[in-house]
Amino acid sequence: MTDEELLVWTREISERCFDRAFTDHIRFNKRLRTTGGRYIPGKRTIEINPSYLEETGEEEVEGIIKHELCHYHLHIEGKGYHHRDKEFRQLLKETNAPRHCTPLPSAKQRPAHEYQCQKCGEMYRRRRRVDVDKYRCGKCKGILKKLKESY
Repeated sequence: MTDEELLVWTREISERCFDRAFTDHIRFNKRLRTTGGRYIPGKRTIEINPSYLEETGEEEVEGIIKHELCHYHLHIEGKGYHHRDKEFRQLLKETNAPRHCTPLPSAKQRPAHEYQCQKCGEMYRRRRRVDVDKYRCGKCKGILKKLKESY
């Protein structure tokens, strides 16, 4: 899907679910990693993570677009458009937009680092690397040894 097709789709969703026109910009952003999309108030632009379209399909992306359109339309109207605002939560309910997107299936396959205490044998699995010179075993204060690093 191209950015132009995404714009047409977003305009259709905005008219159907919000009864308001979407007149600004939307695009895919491959650099988004931890979120499905974001609204940038200063530029009045919505960015969508293309990985969600590839891995979860159009239904999930439509929910992300609805969520970001809630931010957009409330910001345009001068109302509270942050997650904590009452107007935002109310508009999410009215449009049946999700509060959070589901995690990407590929995000669950993050690097795993395994360490084992040389004294008591306790195993530690971490997503981030641990400095074995600085940290010790939480049970016996033994020295940690790196076993595995997978990507």
